[in-house]
This record gives sequence, structure tokens and C-alpha cells, in this order.
Amino acid sequence: MRKLLCTTLCLGAATFLLVFESRSQVQAQTQVVKTRLANLRQLTHGGENAEAYWAPDGKRLIFQSTRDGHDCDQQYIMNADGSNPHLVSTGKGVTTCGYFLADGKHILYASTHEGSAACPAKPDRSKGYLWAVYPDFDIYLAEDNGKIIKKLTNTPGYDAEATINWKTHRIIYTSMASGDLDVWSMNEDGSDKKQLTKAEGYDGGAVFSRDGSQMVWRAYRPDTPEKLDLYRSLLKENLTAPMKMELFVARSDGSAAKRITDYGCASFAPTFTPDGKKILFASNKHNCDSSDFELYLINTDGTGLEQVTSYGGFTSFPEFSPDGTRMAFVSSYKGQSKYEFNVFTADWK
Repeated sequence: MRKLLCTTLCLGAATFLLVFESRSQVQAQTQVVKTRLANLRQLTHGGENAEAYWAPDGKRLIFQSTRDGHDCDQQYIMNADGSNPHLVSTGKGVTTCGYFLADGKHILYASTHEGSAACPAKPDRSKGYLWAVYPDFDIYLAEDNGKIIKKLTNTPGYDAEATINWKTHRIIYTSMASGDLDVWSMNEDGSDKKQLTKAEGYDGGAVFSRDGSQMVWRAYRPDTPEKLDLYRSLLKENLTAPMKMELFVARSDGSAAKRITDYGCASFAPTFTPDGKKILFASNKHNCDSSDFELYLINTDGTGLEQVTSYGGFTSFPEFSPDGTRMAFVSSYKGQSKYEFNVFTADWK
């Protein structure tokens, strides 16, 4: 596989750097699919920004960013027009996957700050392209001013990638509590934890549909003894290899699970359309060896694939606004350097 240009591809586990072979993003940024998106707005300008998710009233976004002298991602909140970005995490360790609760006054995110104030070490790239699943990650509930209210997870090992359904108040997240990387759910106070996936392999990046009846997530399922052995050995080192991820849909309790992609590439960051009938996601299915990720739309039964963007660089982390009229996402589009990833919004048509 080609070496990468540093691209922020958060597994939900953290903001991870893909190191693909350098290719001019300016040259790649030529043509955009405009059938679904209109009135593109760039909210951040410079640096590494990722995972921007809406507040319930649609007036703010929480996102992760490496800025203000921090060496790895922290959580920030800004207004929906990009103004007033301000720190809401501790400034220690690394954080990922911030999300507003339904009251708009509280947030949750994962952080390693209790394990160490320093940024954790990045994976050894001599072993190939790997993601770290840091065991110090736990999920925290905080006020939207940054004051931590409660630590929601406390089992040994990785707990991160949390989102919450505003109707049912259930959090869905990835945990090593079972000894494997599985999807779990819990109440917003951390009670009633339930394991939703049990097949061996990585399961993560999950979200519920708005009505709370469905869930979608990304998964890697080793299909040979050799791949399973490699997966297990990497997991013992708190690592996983991410370049073969497919999307699965199930009922919200994890039952009736079905795979809806089969591209042999990296498909991730899925989110339901407001009506729960389609899924918007990021993938490099057009070139599995490429660092170019575009947004795609697909029916929940895996039919009707439609390409939404063609920016030619890295585009991911889509989420629809609460009223369903806009979309937030992250892209290298219009980036002035090869390490620049910004938050955008656009009207959804």
C-alpha cells in the first residue's frame, strides 16, 4: 500500500494520521458533485480539524482539533458559522468523538487525560498502517463549558467512539470490556451497559437512527485463520489494522445484523439520513490504495449506491443538522497545506 500524506482519519478512537504517498491535493481538488450539496461554507481555516457534530438546536458544533499549542486533539465548541471556537476538554492527553446531549447543555467525549497528561505515543509505522486503541481512553460526561461531571466508563482497556440518541438517551460506543473491540450501549449516566456486537473483530464508529430503532457501524471481520491471528496479536499491543472496513446495519439492540457494503476497502463514519432510510458514509472504494475518501449515500439494505462528493482529497465525518436541511463534514478541500483538514457545512438537497 502506498505511503500516505498525513490525513486526519479518526477511527473514532482518536484522530489518527494516515501516511499515504504525497499527492498534490490542489491538483486533486478539481470537480465536485453538486447534486446533493449547495452553499458550501468553510468554518475552520488551517490545522487539523475533525468530527464536527451538531448541537440539538443547530446553533453550535463540537469538534476535535489540534491547535492552540496542543500536540494532539482536544475538544472545541464553535458557533454554526465558525465563530467563537473555544476549548471544552482538559487540554491533557488526547480526546476524540465529542457529542452533545439532548439538553444542549452537556457533552460527552473520550479522553486519555487520566492516564497521562502527555499525548500518547503514535503506532510504530514499521509494522504497516495501524490504528492505536489506547487503553487509557474512557468516556466522560461534561457541561458544555468543559466542567467534567462524571466518568461514564471504568473497565480496563479502550472505551471511546461514543454518540448518543437524543430521543432514547442511549449512548452507543466501542469498548474492550468483553476482551474484544465491540459496540456497546449505555444510559447517559453510564448505567445499564449492554454489549451489542459479539463477532470477533473490530466493531466501532456506531450511531443510532434518529428514531432509535436502528444502528449502523463499521467492522473488520477476519475471515481466515491467518487474519484472525494477526488481529489478535495486534490487539494485545492495543493496535488494529483499519484498511478493510465494511458497514453493518442492525436493530438498535444489535439483532438482525446485516452487512451493507462489500468493497474490500475502508468504509467508515456512517450516519443515517433523518428519515432513517439511507446512510451517508465515507469510503475510498473508488481506489482502495488511495488516501482519497469521498462521501457516498446508500440504502439501508445496501442498494442504490450514490457518490455525493468528488473533491479528490480526504472528505469524511458527515452529520445532518437537527432540522435535516444542512450537513457538517470535514475535508481537505481548499487546504493550503497537505496537513490541513477543515470543517465545512452545506445545504442538503
